[in-house]
Amino acid sequence: MNELFEKLLILRMPRIGPVRYAALVEKYGSVSAAVSALDIGQGHRDTVMREMERAAALNIYYICDTDADYPAALRAVKNHPPVISVRGNRDTLRCHAVAMVGTRHASATGMTFTADLAAAFAERGIAVVSGMAMGTDSAAHRGALRAAGARQTIAVLAGGADYIWPLENESLYHQILERGAVVSEMPVGFVPNQTNFVQRNRWIAGICDKLILGEADIGSGSMTTARFALDLGREIWAIPSHPADSRAAGPNSLIAGGVAKMCTGAADFFGGAKNATNEKNNLKKTDGEISLIDMLGIIPQSESVLAELVKKTVSEIKRDLVVLELQGKVRKIDGGYIRV
Repeated sequence: MNELFEKLLILRMPRIGPVRYAALVEKYGSVSAAVSALDIGQGHRDTVMREMERAAALNIYYICDTDADYPAALRAVKNHPPVISVRGNRDTLRCHAVAMVGTRHASATGMTFTADLAAAFAERGIAVVSGMAMGTDSAAHRGALRAAGARQTIAVLAGGADYIWPLENESLYHQILERGAVVSEMPVGFVPNQTNFVQRNRWIAGICDKLILGEADIGSGSMTTARFALDLGREIWAIPSHPADSRAAGPNSLIAGGVAKMCTGAADFFGGAKNATNEKNNLKKTDGEISLIDMLGIIPQSESVLAELVKKTVSEIKRDLVVLELQGKVRKIDGGYIRV
């Protein structure tokens, strides 16, 4: 009997996950012996066979934890999924990976920062892992997809590998299939419940080498992912934000508690090349431009505030900002300007 089929026969039984699966195989000595001992009926066998046929029709592949394509970091996690299903480019799972997660209700500034950071990782051959939710997750995937290549990002789903949620991300789902991979431990066609999302978060933390937390409320699912990453010994970074914003509570608390390093941009991870480029660019700037640029960051600043900071009139600031925006050095967002 096909070993994959036998493994799925056990895993697709009610109330059997990675922990009970491992216990059964250990008890009976092998997967085949466990299948025989469970006395599985023909109806269940037919159901699993139909799932495998549907997966084949949708170009969804099964990867066992004994296969070379299985993510090495995830394999090292205790009670990892014995079998995962993958749609897209399986080679993406061989890449070093960084997880980027945060709130579904991210600010425009937060999503821009996340997307730019994700692009920087993808450009260097590091796959960006997230959960394909709205907000921060979507920004991470889309940012990674800006980089050239076909192993840019991994979406870990709570439902089956063919189950698109949220529906607003249908186009993103198909872009990920073309330029990365979609991963799930659940059966093809499976519709997730809340418990599945929690487990999905654990696998996001498990696949990555490091995790970066963006905007996140203190009780959010993203904070759960960060706690999983901490338990698994992953390197944790957090993007700070304004303390008056509830979305800053999660990352700011991790930084304040010494759990996470403060993330201020790609230079934190790829400092040498980035800093050298910045130094060259700074030599070409006028004193006035350096002053204005230095006043900008990831928090939008209004024209009137900038005028006070650099001691210019608002009309002069508007003129300078137009020039900088045309040069691609600043961007207008949320009623103010940020540095690009």
